[in-house]
Order: sequence, then C-alpha cells, then structure tokens
Amino acid sequence: MSLFTRLLLVPALALGCMLPVCAQQTRILTAEKHNEYGLVYSLPVTALSVEVTARRTVRKAGPFYQYAKKFVGTDKVIKSDSEEWEIISVNVSPYGIPDRDNQYLMQLKQGATTYIGVDDDGMLLSINKEPSSYSRPEGRDGIVEASEKFNENEFLKYVNEDFIASQSSAKKAQMLAENLMEIRDSKISLTRGTADTMPTDGRQLELMLQSLEHQETAIMQAFTGYIETETVSRTFTYLPEEDGRTVLFRMSDFAGFVESDDYSGAPVYLSIEMVSEGSLPVDAKGEEKKFPKDGVAYCIPGTANVKLSLSGKTLWAKEMEFAQFGVIFGLNPTLFSAKKDRSFAVFNPVTGAIQSIGNEE
Repeated sequence: MSLFTRLLLVPALALGCMLPVCAQQTRILTAEKHNEYGLVYSLPVTALSVEVTARRTVRKAGPFYQYAKKFVGTDKVIKSDSEEWEIISVNVSPYGIPDRDNQYLMQLKQGATTYIGVDDDGMLLSINKEPSSYSRPEGRDGIVEASEKFNENEFLKYVNEDFIASQSSAKKAQMLAENLMEIRDSKISLTRGTADTMPTDGRQLELMLQSLEHQETAIMQAFTGYIETETVSRTFTYLPEEDGRTVLFRMSDFAGFVESDDYSGAPVYLSIEMVSEGSLPVDAKGEEKKFPKDGVAYCIPGTANVKLSLSGKTLWAKEMEFAQFGVIFGLNPTLFSAKKDRSFAVFNPVTGAIQSIGNEE
C-alpha cells in the first residue's frame, strides 16, 4: 500500500459559505494497532475572516434652529433629521480549514515512532514535533460601541417657569439666548477671578467651569442641533474557490449592515484576482520534479490580490497566499522515519506550506 493514499470524502465547501471561527486545540497521532498503523490527515484550504467596522451618525435638528442666526449669531445648524453609515476600518485575516475533499493516509510499519500533530479537525500541523497551538480569528460580530450620545431635552434643566409657560417659540428662543449669555459671562468672571463668589480651591473651580460648559453646550445644541455617533463591527467569512467578485454584504444608510441580497443597501464587493498559481519545483534541467514515491504531502500555495470595495472606492487591498490556488507536492518519507538524524517538519496552518524543517535534536 502507498505510504500516502488520496481519499475522496465529503463534497467541497460551497463558495461563500459561513465558516466557524474559533480557537483550535491540537493533538498528537501515533501509529497503533487499533488504527492499523495508518494516520489520516487533511491539508488546509484558505478562508478569509473579514471584520468591518462602521460608524453610524444621527443628526437631529434643534427645536430653535430657525432662530440661531438671530439670537446666537450662527447659521451653521442642522435643519433636518438624518442618519448615515460610513465604513471606517476593515481587517481581513486568512485562516485554514481542512480540505475535506482530499485527505491523506500515512501508512506506517509496526513499531514506527513517527508521529504527526493535527488540530481538532485533523488538519496537519507538524511531523515528529509537538504542534504549536493557534487560533483562527475571532470576530467582533454585532459589537456596538457608543461614541457620543445626545439628550435633546437637556437644555430644559436650565430654564425657568417663564420659559415653560411661554407659548411663543421666538420668545423661548430669546430667553434661551439670554441664559446662554449669562452662562458665558459667569465663565469669564470665574476665569478672571472677578466672580461674586469665587471657589475655595482649584478643584472646585474646575468643577464649576465644567458645569457651566455643560450648560452652555446643552443650550447651544437647542439652536444648532444634535449629533450622535456609534460604531458597529460585523465579521463575515468567505471561502474563495476561483477568481471573481462577490457581494459580501450591503451597506444601508438607514439600517447599516444588511445581507447581500437586501437591495436596500449598496453592495460591498470582495474581489479575488489570481496573481500566480503554485508551481511544482524543478530540477537542474528546469523540468518539473515528480511526486516522490510515498511522498509526504504538503502544499505549495498560489497568490491572489484580495480587495474590498464600495461604490468604486477601495476599502482594503492586499496580496495573500491561498492553498487552493496552489499545488500539492511531497517530501521524501525517509526523512521522518530514519533511525538516525530523523527530521521534523512544521506546516503553515493557513496554507499547508512548509514552515520549517530540520533534524530532531
């Protein structure tokens, strides 16, 4: 029986499927009687975890915006309510998942001390060396972080009974403006040390100024309007199988992140453009080497440009290595079964490429 036999298993993962992203445990497999001295493992295909953070901005007109120019001397006001979303950061992380289409059988003889390190899914990590632990990227799906909140009724804490009783918007705006001037005068008096009642120490002065600043802002917003922001993060996963462009999700000005088939939002495209396919090594004559007899399979990855874009604008772009755009080659199996100077190998969990190889100490 061949040292490595290609086995056909379950169908390939569908293009664009949702993939689990979680920490991985590792384990050692040794050739024993119960497994007929055969070790089965997978090589990876390369998936992408795309973390996108967007900022939601809500603008609301103040109740007295039409009087801002007259009473507070500014026309820089919000005149109508609105909401918008803007993508502010993108992070794309590659990670490996087992290629369940193809597995390999390492058939050993009784008494062999060769062992392999795999993850929980049986993906090859090492031969004759303890595998290093690793984690697949964990996203911040649905994480909401409030950056700035507004309270459109805050200014009502600083008005008197005459303001409440008045039925005239213009009169209310005038009284608010008068309150605003009094607050500003108080700030000036405190900072100059001319207030009728001065604080006893620096900390008290700081607290009084902070209070007046808060009051000034609350009243001013009743004229200029309110702005509230928050950031929302979502994580998407994607398994490329070929060149092309796909709608990863859509971005709506009203709902933010929406599904790829929800046409209320503008499409955010994930593009994969092949740069180079993995190629087999060549000999001194420039001819491709043949797969070694009973060779230990590993991947020589290919490369592709990955780009995320919205409305013609590039949000993120980078050239990356992919196992599925590469080729499978093999190492001479005697490297790992020799009685003297036995070798070890460590493999990249994202691409299946050789990460390091050498003699055991």
